[in-house]
Amino acid sequence: MPRAALLGAGALLLMTALAACSRDGAQGTLNRVVSTAGLNVTSDVRYGPDVRNVMDVYAPQNARSAPVVLFIHGGSWESGDKDGHKFVGESLARAGYVTAVMSYRLAPANRYPSYVQDAAQALKVLREKAGALGGNPQNVFVMGHSAGGFNAVEVVDNARWLAEADVPVSAIRGVIGVAGPYSYDFRQFSSAKAFPVGATPDEVMPDRHVRADAPPHLLLVAENDDTVYPQNALNMEAALKRAGVPVTRTVLPKLNHITIIAAMARPLTFLGGTRQAVIDFIEAHRLP
Repeated sequence: MPRAALLGAGALLLMTALAACSRDGAQGTLNRVVSTAGLNVTSDVRYGPDVRNVMDVYAPQNARSAPVVLFIHGGSWESGDKDGHKFVGESLARAGYVTAVMSYRLAPANRYPSYVQDAAQALKVLREKAGALGGNPQNVFVMGHSAGGFNAVEVVDNARWLAEADVPVSAIRGVIGVAGPYSYDFRQFSSAKAFPVGATPDEVMPDRHVRADAPPHLLLVAENDDTVYPQNALNMEAALKRAGVPVTRTVLPKLNHITIIAAMARPLTFLGGTRQAVIDFIEAHRLP
C-alpha cells in the first residue's frame, strides 16, 4: 500500500479512537502509524533510580548542536508513560530537534513535588548527554501536555527545582505548555491525590511560583477543552506578565484536550495547529 494511503488509513483509525474518547487507543494507533526510520533513537536513558526514571531520545541523523526538547506526558499525574508518546518524539526529531520523551513517578504513591523533581533530574542528565546525542546543552526547551504541562512550567518557573538539580535557567530557551492545569484548586477534584494532604494551591500551583528570570513561554489552549479549563492559561499568562516574562497564549480552534496533543503527530496536523505553533516558537527562541 502506498505510504500516503497508509497514513490516511492510520489517521482514520485514530479519529475513530478519538471519537470514542480512548486516549490509550489513540496513542497506540499513532505509534503504529509513525515510523522512526532514519532517526537515531536511544531508548531507556536512565536519569534516576526509580523504574520510571527513564526517557527515550529521538534525534535527526547527523545532528550537530541541535536544539534539545524535553517532552513530559500527561495523565493526571497517575497514568501515562514515554512509550505512549513516540509520535511526539518522532514529530519533533523530524523538525530537527533532539527530543527526549520522559516517564516519571506517578501519584498517589508519589505526590508533588516528586514528579517535578523527576523533570529537573531528567533535564540535568539530558544536558549532560546532549552533545553525544547531537544536541546543544545550552539550547533546551521544556514541553508538556496536561499534567505534563504543569510539570514543565513548574520545573522551570519555580527556582527551587532547577537549583536542586544544578541546571542553569539560562540553558532553558523556552517553555511550552499544552493544555496544562497551571492554576486551579485541586482540592475540589480527583487529582487531589497527586498533591500532599493539606496542601493549598498557593503552595503548589505554577502561577504562584514565577521567577523573574524565567525564559519565554508558549501556552497552547484547546478551544473545546472540557478537561482543563482555559482559565488556567489565562491565570498563568497574567502571572508571567506580572513577573515580566515573555509569554504567548494561543487558543487553537476546534481542538479538545486529546486532539491538541494528537495534532503534534505529523499524519494528524490537519486536526489543528499544535505542531506548527511549537516549531515556530522553538525557531523564534533557539540559539543561532
